[in-house]
Amino acid sequence: MNIKQNILSLSHLGLPIVIAQLGTIAQSFADTSMIGQYGTLELSSAGFVNNVFNLLIFFVLGLSYSTTPVVGSLWGQGRKDDACRALNNSLVVSTIGSAVLLLLLAVVYLNLDNLGQPSELMPYIRPYFITLTLSVPFIAVFNSFKQYSDATGDTRTPMWVMLISNVVNVVGNYILIFVCDMGLLGAGIATLLSRIFMAVWMWLKVGIGRGYDAKGIMYLTRKGLPISVQLCLEAGSFNVCALFMGWIGANALAAHQVMCVVGSLCFMVYYGIGAAAAVRISHYRGLKDMNGVRETAYVALGMTAVIGVVVTISVLVFHGLLFSVFTTSQEVIAILVSMLPAFAAYQIGDLAQTVFANCLRAVEDVKSMMLSAFVAYIIVSIPCSYIFAFPLGMGAAGIWWGFPFGLSVAAILYYWRFTRYSLKEC
Repeated sequence: MNIKQNILSLSHLGLPIVIAQLGTIAQSFADTSMIGQYGTLELSSAGFVNNVFNLLIFFVLGLSYSTTPVVGSLWGQGRKDDACRALNNSLVVSTIGSAVLLLLLAVVYLNLDNLGQPSELMPYIRPYFITLTLSVPFIAVFNSFKQYSDATGDTRTPMWVMLISNVVNVVGNYILIFVCDMGLLGAGIATLLSRIFMAVWMWLKVGIGRGYDAKGIMYLTRKGLPISVQLCLEAGSFNVCALFMGWIGANALAAHQVMCVVGSLCFMVYYGIGAAAAVRISHYRGLKDMNGVRETAYVALGMTAVIGVVVTISVLVFHGLLFSVFTTSQEVIAILVSMLPAFAAYQIGDLAQTVFANCLRAVEDVKSMMLSAFVAYIIVSIPCSYIFAFPLGMGAAGIWWGFPFGLSVAAILYYWRFTRYSLKEC
């Protein structure tokens, strides 16, 4: 397949994934903007809960990500019954992972007072935390269905589910936050309802086959756990920094929440192309076509680089309008503006690490990713954020200056590992 055909193929697969991923961010975007218009304390509380919650939710999402290469390889070989059985195995793994995560979230909830956050936020944090916790099983089930659907080439169904669920979420937000005057709790309930809707629709649309096998469940678990750890470490470089922001103050925490949503907007575009590449690579791998594997990876990198330049320039040019959607607080906006240089600086590392992380998942080389993520995020990113913010006195902007270093190290390590794999398999 030539480069032009590869671009068209990735675009055909990737555009619905990008739209679906943007739907995920649109949900967070709607929650954050509507909560921000309701009050700054509510926005700060949402920022803290979402960052802690996202750090842990990647554990169960990572388990389901192992579904894509397994199903994609089977589908590429024409083994559709085995692919359907792999979906059943994935649902079992996600259910077990959800149970474990619920226990972890319960421990976090019981220790919220010990995490150093402003005491005035606790009445808002606690009920919102509970509603998001209740949504965990539905997120897990939906993601297993989504990974299966994407791996079989049907990327449009999850896209439509995400888009319509966002309508449900926005309408629920408006009614519960403003009409019923429930504030942050109303946003949490609306999010819970939209996630239930997503899981039920995918179940009705995709359905499940008969049977599962213990070996398949164990295989997905072995492959999924390193991905879970890698994703948690990556999210941790952002979410641990929410704790640092809380030490600075409520305005810094609110700004961090807004900038995380903006950064996630860019990331989800990169992820859509990377996920499409993972689907194509898993098919090529099933056919033992290493030329197709390599070409797909590098075409995806080029596509995300072009998109990254466009998206970053757009954010820098229209940042005033963008920030005004989330908050009217001039103190929060001033902090957001100070974060923009760091935001722009980390885009190259972010897009590259996103593409090659998906490529490594597609070839099931996941243990190396876990070790690379530990180096990039725990040894490099988080310490840099702390040093820039506190010993060097750069404040909230300093916390964000740790991200370019961590993401760039991750990109280099993932690229090196993928290159080594592709050469070894020649």
